[in-house]
Amino acid sequence: MERTSLTYKTYVEILNRELVCAMGCTEPIAIAYCAAVARRALGALPTCIEVAASGNIIKNVKSVIVPNTGGLRGIAAAAAIGALAGDADAGLQVVSHVTPEQIAALPAYLAQTEFEITAAESEYLLDIEVTARARDHFATVRAVQEHTNIVLVETDEGVVFAKDPEQAPSAAETLPDYTLLNVADICEFADTCELEDVKPLLERQLSCNCAIAEEGLHGNYGAGIGKVLLAAYGDDVRTRARAYAAAASDARMNGCDLPVVINSGSGNQGITASLPVYVYAKELNVSEETLYRALLVSNLVTLHEKTGIGRLSAYCGAVSAGAGAGAGITYLYGGGCREISHTIVNALAVTSGIVCDGAKSSCAAKIALAVEAGILGFEMFRCGQQFYGGDGLVAKGVENSIANFSRLGRVGMRETDREIIRIMTE
Repeated sequence: MERTSLTYKTYVEILNRELVCAMGCTEPIAIAYCAAVARRALGALPTCIEVAASGNIIKNVKSVIVPNTGGLRGIAAAAAIGALAGDADAGLQVVSHVTPEQIAALPAYLAQTEFEITAAESEYLLDIEVTARARDHFATVRAVQEHTNIVLVETDEGVVFAKDPEQAPSAAETLPDYTLLNVADICEFADTCELEDVKPLLERQLSCNCAIAEEGLHGNYGAGIGKVLLAAYGDDVRTRARAYAAAASDARMNGCDLPVVINSGSGNQGITASLPVYVYAKELNVSEETLYRALLVSNLVTLHEKTGIGRLSAYCGAVSAGAGAGAGITYLYGGGCREISHTIVNALAVTSGIVCDGAKSSCAAKIALAVEAGILGFEMFRCGQQFYGGDGLVAKGVENSIANFSRLGRVGMRETDREIIRIMTE
């Protein structure tokens, strides 16, 4: 693929805007970010904070520990730490600079601050509106579509900033054309990419995500799925690949303050798309260049699958990332577009029924299952087996199959999503 081609430039642009650092689960962090921006616009520490959030935000904040809060969970904790100590210029690392003194002050601030939390009636699955009040003044901040895509900043003096929710998060950015993503071009890009264009992104992804995986394996987080896998099944490469990814999620879902490099707006998806590929690359003793090219496959395949589903849905994002990891592992074994395509379809056919019932400890177990499906998808094809068009949602051709599974997640599971949210909030 020519470096000057539109597809090449678009893929590099997509990777640059998607593979970014975030601390903690991105939904509570997005609330903290909006609260930090609202406090800055207000010019004072709020005495009252109102949060209106879409159902998918609520379900992903309900059960996960917010980093740098002393182990607290939920919307009020996320909004409070953002308002009290958040860095409004740090995006998804908004609470990365919180001091021990500020953590110690958080319980008192929560106790003396009034919180009002409501479900937003919105056409968007990702919609957060935070209103901060102090004395007779207020500031409202709203983010839509993407976690840091602020579309409104308003105070009692008037609208400070407003834009169309469909626009890019910053005025200096134009949205790349995600419709250019397809498996054939992803494979060609991975084969021919000038690594200097993407190496810093991939190095950071491995550095951050491996660090939190090690923390998950050596610390005491959540249900300890990563450690359970190694204790129960041994340390062969297939188990290590699942355990390493699961351990990173163990830590991330349960308050670890180490950052991760995300994919499709999700840390768990960034973890799932990268760590199994890394583990297999080490086992196979491939070159650094081959590892980076395999990571391009896994990251871009995950992004391609998620583009048709959306940032949030009732369809577990680990499913897409697990298939992406399987595609990356296939590349490590010398697989080309044909082998990668079959791996993706095989994997999606197995785990596409996993639902998203919010961010929490069990995400680590779902990641382990999704990675297992990705590996199984590869092993099936290596053994001469595959699922064929007409087998359930599988269609002839990888793009048609991806379109079917995307439609399931985006359209078919809308009512499932609403029912999950009703059950979780009753």
